[in-house]
Amino acid sequence: MLIGTIAGVVAAAVILLIVLFKMCWRVAEPNEALIISGSKHRTEGLAEGLGFRVVTGRGTLVTPGIQTVRKLSLDLNEADLDVECVTSQGIPVQVKGVVIFKVGDDTVSIANAARRFLDQQKMMGQRVHNVFAGHLRSIVGGLTVEEMIRDRERLTGETRAASGTEMEKLGLIIDSLQIQEILDPTGYIKNLAAPHAAAVQRDARIAAAAADREATEAEQEAFARKAEATRNSGIQQAGYQAEMDTAAARALQAGPLAQAASRQEVVVQETKVAELEGHRKEQQLQAEVRKPADARAYETRTKAEADRDARISAAEAQARETELKAAAEANRVKIAALAEAEATKARGLASAESTRATGQAEAAAAEAKGLAAAEAAKALGLAEAEAIKARAAALAENQEAVVAQQLAEHWPEIVRAGAEAFGNVEHMVLLNGADGMGEMFAKALTMGGTGLGLARQLLGSMNGTAAPEAADHGATGGASGTGGTGATQKSGTHTIPVQGDPIV
Repeated sequence: MLIGTIAGVVAAAVILLIVLFKMCWRVAEPNEALIISGSKHRTEGLAEGLGFRVVTGRGTLVTPGIQTVRKLSLDLNEADLDVECVTSQGIPVQVKGVVIFKVGDDTVSIANAARRFLDQQKMMGQRVHNVFAGHLRSIVGGLTVEEMIRDRERLTGETRAASGTEMEKLGLIIDSLQIQEILDPTGYIKNLAAPHAAAVQRDARIAAAAADREATEAEQEAFARKAEATRNSGIQQAGYQAEMDTAAARALQAGPLAQAASRQEVVVQETKVAELEGHRKEQQLQAEVRKPADARAYETRTKAEADRDARISAAEAQARETELKAAAEANRVKIAALAEAEATKARGLASAESTRATGQAEAAAAEAKGLAAAEAAKALGLAEAEAIKARAAALAENQEAVVAQQLAEHWPEIVRAGAEAFGNVEHMVLLNGADGMGEMFAKALTMGGTGLGLARQLLGSMNGTAAPEAADHGATGGASGTGGTGATQKSGTHTIPVQGDPIV
């Protein structure tokens, strides 16, 4: 009895111990962490005095009523991203993606996650969405739409790198970040794809057209081959049918052909008879008609040829005679022309020689005349110089007598000079009758008497310079006056100095 009681007590104690052990023993599942609070525990990597410890992958004793055990899930979590962003080009886009994350396996990460999400584990996805949304907007703001589309790895990498620090503070790690879709409410992406889509559509249409063309060509070639085979078959059938028809016709025509052959032999014999008869008649015509006709024709032709040859010979003789006459006349004209040319050449040479001799004689005569005139002028100048010198000496003694002598010596020239003033006058109208005539002659004599004043001026200027003036007078053959108003009129070869009003 006692033993039974002891055994019962022992059993009860064992059961009690088991129950108490079960109540105090806590085991962490592989996908969870136990957060035990209620006593001070020092955990590696955590600040001292946090008041909780972390247990993962093992069991631990917990004092009921003193310590509290709570579980933090280490399972994967998923957060959907739906963020409206603006690119560096100012184009609004909507980025959709998914973030797969979990609480870190290390004690520090579990402790950080426990302090932030232990009672709000269901809100963990929303918090992660907010963190990634901010960073995603910032990163998209520095990219263009083309970069986002063509380099999503860059967008994903930069987003993970920017969010990594904050996720570590939250005790979370990112297992995967995927950008699933980039929406463009303005149609920019669609417009970017339009040229490529058009090019792909064009290439597709070209490929379809090429395939259709090749198919059509193949079909047509097949139809052509089919038609060719049909034609060849028809030709062969027609050939076979023709051979069959030919054989049948030959069979049907065997009797008529035999009759025709017999008739042909008869016709051949009759033809030979007709040919012999015709040959006989031809021989007869040759002897009776053709040979006499050929003889008459030969006679006529021979006579005609003789007459023709006679006429040709006469014509040739006449033409030869005309040709000889023309050649003789041409030779005569040529000889006469050559003689005339030689005569003309001789006359030209004689005339040229005569002209040259005359020119040479005239040149020699002109040269002699020039030399004689020069010598005469020189002698006259010297004589006049001597005379003037003598007159100058006499003038020093009796001036009036010298002037009177000069005038007396030159009265004829003075009168002739006055008369030559009218040498070029064709018509003259005199006014006032005899008075007009007298006035005209007085004016002419006055023009001629200009020499008196010139002589006086000459004599007055010759004092002390008689010899140079005499030489100058001899060289020029006269002096021109300086007194009054002078006009020069030319008449023939004389120059007349005129004083007063000129007569026109």
